[in-house]
Amino acid sequence: MDLVTLQEIRKAAARIAPVLVRTPLVPVGDSLWVKPESLQRVGSFKIRGAYNAALQVEPGTGVVTHSSGNHGQALAYAAHRLGLSCVVVVPEGTPAVKSDAIVGYGAELVVVPPPERIAAAERLAGERGLTMVPPYDHPAVIAGQGTIGLEILAELPDVEVVLVPVSGGGLASGIAAAIKALDPRVRVVGVEPELAADAEESLEAGYPVSWDTSRTFRTIADGLRADLSQLTFAHLRAHLDGIVTVTEDEIRAAMRLLAGAGRLVAEPSGAVATAACLAGRAPQGRTVAILSGGNADPALLRATL
Repeated sequence: MDLVTLQEIRKAAARIAPVLVRTPLVPVGDSLWVKPESLQRVGSFKIRGAYNAALQVEPGTGVVTHSSGNHGQALAYAAHRLGLSCVVVVPEGTPAVKSDAIVGYGAELVVVPPPERIAAAERLAGERGLTMVPPYDHPAVIAGQGTIGLEILAELPDVEVVLVPVSGGGLASGIAAAIKALDPRVRVVGVEPELAADAEESLEAGYPVSWDTSRTFRTIADGLRADLSQLTFAHLRAHLDGIVTVTEDEIRAAMRLLAGAGRLVAEPSGAVATAACLAGRAPQGRTVAILSGGNADPALLRATL
């Protein structure tokens, strides 16, 4: 299986530059910096991969995806900007802050039971002749996410550890591919909730392991409930230095710290990398934690803070 290359990631960086916010590294401790992708136009890193993929779709046609919310927002934004029609399939229970944004960008929202979202998106692609732009299982998406790795090394060349949230694995695949190509000494570690730790189990087993939605939907980290694909599993097995898990209370504590010490809003999924550092589960050294998104449900955010 072909893995995404550094050259592809660099090309993606050039393509998406017009819509990208080059997020800073925010210090929140003596040896911890946070990269707040919550500051992107759609509130998450997803704009990078979605826009890179959408740019390669034939103008005047349409796209479809399945999403827990953030990728759907990103693709809806990209489609609106590029003149493409867009359909986004989300699972029941998706936070309104995400589903409302998808509709706000002009996309059609389709809500289905959690186990049905991939099948529903594939069916719509076939019925309507739409191009599928999945949230992680796509080389262009992975390459777009990998641009974060380029930015980290450019701003903090002596970084020793990078902590990355893991769900379907596109973000970790891209960042690890970029960083390992440029400086293999840097340790890239994935982080996921204990209640959705399918990636950790997959890497231990040596093949992708799927967790049922009845298990993954227990976590408040609604953006980290997807399984790895064959493509992302191959990237993580080749490039990732390991995976650690965090508890629900540790995620909430990280959200509070990011709001207080960093003045940054993090949704639960976006806080897991910081949570791993706070809980002492990450390797020691000069560390960058990816804050992957800030589209927090307002009621959950109020209760947590």
